[in-house]
Amino acid sequence: MVQKAKILLVDDRPENLLALEAILSALDQTLVRASSGEEALKALLTDDFAVILLDVQMPGMDGFETAAHIKRRERTRDIPIIFLTAINHGPHHTFRGYAAGAVDYISKPFDPWVLRAKVSVFVELYMKNVQLREQAALLRLQLEGSQPATGDTKEPAGLLAELSARLAAVEEQAEALSKQLGDSQSAADAAAVATAAHLERKLTGLRRALDALEPGAEGSAASLPSQN
Repeated sequence: MVQKAKILLVDDRPENLLALEAILSALDQTLVRASSGEEALKALLTDDFAVILLDVQMPGMDGFETAAHIKRRERTRDIPIIFLTAINHGPHHTFRGYAAGAVDYISKPFDPWVLRAKVSVFVELYMKNVQLREQAALLRLQLEGSQPATGDTKEPAGLLAELSARLAAVEEQAEALSKQLGDSQSAADAAAVATAAHLERKLTGLRRALDALEPGAEGSAASLPSQN
């Protein structure tokens, strides 16, 4: 069964949450509601999210303060945040949103198709990252279970070839996504390009570690990069 990404929707108005759910339901991902900044932070303690849609104007803890808490936590600091606001206070207000760690800042009313397209990019990046972590974990487990016994110099060549092929498939998908994003010119897509580049750097590190395990190369399972 294909794993679904979780998208966190944060707004104090139920009708706004309902509208977001209607717009994003076509993505066929798991939509999680939060009616306040405090509720959003609680959800982030236990679940991993591909992207957060965060309303700016909320009573109590507003969107800027909520984003500041999210970015201070090591577990959640890299989750993309898209700010949604019904009030446009000009460039200074928008800059404050980006300074708080947002990858995009959208004023209501927004184009449903555009919002859905932006969210889908971050969902796809998240799924590629999950796939990368799973491949890295599988590599570690299988290599640990394939360590040769004392006096046995046989290399797990078949295993390395299989894992190399799986990694190549992920690399190809990431390259295609980066090329697709590279054709875009908007600020939001530029942020997505940066996220894709981060994913490609992780793939490069994993490829180097895998190459180091090839017969005749110096390296070991311990040299594999940590995938956070």
